[in-house]
Amino acid sequence: MIFRLERTNSKHPEFHNLVRRLDAHLSIEDGDKHDFYHQFNSIDNIPYVIVAYMEDSAIACGAMKPFDTNSVEVKRMFTEPSQRGNGLGKAILVELELWAQELGYQDLVLETGRSFDAAIALYKKYGFEVIPNYGQYIGVSSSICFKKSIVK
Repeated sequence: MIFRLERTNSKHPEFHNLVRRLDAHLSIEDGDKHDFYHQFNSIDNIPYVIVAYMEDSAIACGAMKPFDTNSVEVKRMFTEPSQRGNGLGKAILVELELWAQELGYQDLVLETGRSFDAAIALYKKYGFEVIPNYGQYIGVSSSICFKKSIVK
C-alpha cells in the first residue's frame, strides 16, 4: 500500500472530516461515557496534525499538542475502517515522534479507552508504557494512559 503523510494543523479540512468520522465511531464505542471523553477532544488550535492520503483520499490522521514543557500528548488517532491493518497507525506515530523530536520534546503521552484492544496493542508494540492515569483521566477506570520517551 502506498500512502503519503502530510504535516498540517487542526484547521485542515480533511482532518475535520476524519475527526467527524472518528467521533461518530466513538459515540457508539464509548456509549454513555462519550460525553465525558468528548469534552477533552476539541480540535481547536491543535498545532501538529498528520493526515495520511492514499492517492487523493484522506484515510487516517493523528495529532499532538503540548502537554507540558517536556511532553506532547497524542490525540485523535484514526484510520478509516477499510484501511486498518495497513500500517497507517504506526506510520503516523513514527511521524509524530519525529516531529516531536524536531520540536525538542522528550516524551509522548496519550490516553485511550481500555476497550480499544487494537489501539492498546499498537501503542505497546511501538514502545509506549502504561503509566498512572493523568489529568482528567485520574480515577477513570475505562481509561488507560501511556508514555514513551523519545530522547535520542
